[in-house]
Amino acid sequence: GVMASQQQHHPVRRSKAAATGRSAAVERRNLLTVCRFSVKTLLDRSCFETIDDTSPEFTNFVSILENILSHKMKGTASWFGYESPRSFWEYIRVACNKVPHNCIRSIESMENVPSSRAKGRAWIRIVLMEKRLAEYISSALRDIRITRRFYEDGAIMQGEEGVLLADTLIGLNTIDFSFCLKGEALDGSCPAVIDYTPYLKFVQSADSISSDEEEMRTMGSSGSESSTPDKTATAASIFTEQSSLFSKCKRFEQKYRMALEQKGYLEELVRLREAQLSEAVSRNKALEQGLADTHLTHTLEKQQLEYIILELQDQLTILKNNDIRSRQELTAHLTNQWPSPDALDTNAVALDTLQDVYKKRMQQWDK
Repeated sequence: GVMASQQQHHPVRRSKAAATGRSAAVERRNLLTVCRFSVKTLLDRSCFETIDDTSPEFTNFVSILENILSHKMKGTASWFGYESPRSFWEYIRVACNKVPHNCIRSIESMENVPSSRAKGRAWIRIVLMEKRLAEYISSALRDIRITRRFYEDGAIMQGEEGVLLADTLIGLNTIDFSFCLKGEALDGSCPAVIDYTPYLKFVQSADSISSDEEEMRTMGSSGSESSTPDKTATAASIFTEQSSLFSKCKRFEQKYRMALEQKGYLEELVRLREAQLSEAVSRNKALEQGLADTHLTHTLEKQQLEYIILELQDQLTILKNNDIRSRQELTAHLTNQWPSPDALDTNAVALDTLQDVYKKRMQQWDK
């Protein structure tokens, strides 16, 4: 009986896990989709006016971005075992600290922005004006260790969706933003609420049983008794045909506009990629030129050192030869200054003979 109950509970457990995984995937996909739509609406709006805090499209984009950056963020454990929520600014402050010429320290020192959420909102506006939001997000995602420290498994910043987010945000580099970093825009107490209504669009299918026009027509004619069933049926069939043609035309027009928007967005993305590629190619050429110059300098220095070594070896040989010659000359000089051993012996014999003669003379004198 226990085994049977366990076998009954296992499918329920598996179905719950599958439902949880599906809901997490749907949540991530929905956030990325509305983020992509929001970027498109900002690009469209920027063609007609400057984007600032008064633009509803920008307000919605900031709310979407805050929800993405806060998606499944880990809390901080306190002494009493409770977990207090974190702000995405705590992650950005650590993960983006390696970005060259970053604005992290200047935001930390802003006196009129006290809370962590307000600092995060100020950061979003500053990097948008600098056209570097995608660069910051990409740099943060490259630091996998810090990202895992701040986010749970299944978060947007942990998976492939993070790379898609960075690619989506590249389009914002073409927009000139203008923000005032004071006032209600940086109020950290206001929650980030996403407005989905601008992105919802219901298209009536041609195979649908009824249309809105059909429902309005039947509601309007339900009270009139003068219309006969045949006339009503004929009028209904004509109206249904016209409405289906009209809906098809509207649907094709919507598809054309969407394709046109996607084409413009992709062209802009391709242009940015080409600019990045040309910049990388020029940087690569400069590095190759620097490497060639360094190699040439190294070769010249090596040749100079070899020449110096050969010259020093020649000088050393000359000095050795001079030293040997000097020794030989000194030996010859000293040898010439002193008599030879044969001469010394002859001088000694002569001296002895003189002494004998002297002694004989002295004896003669004495006598």
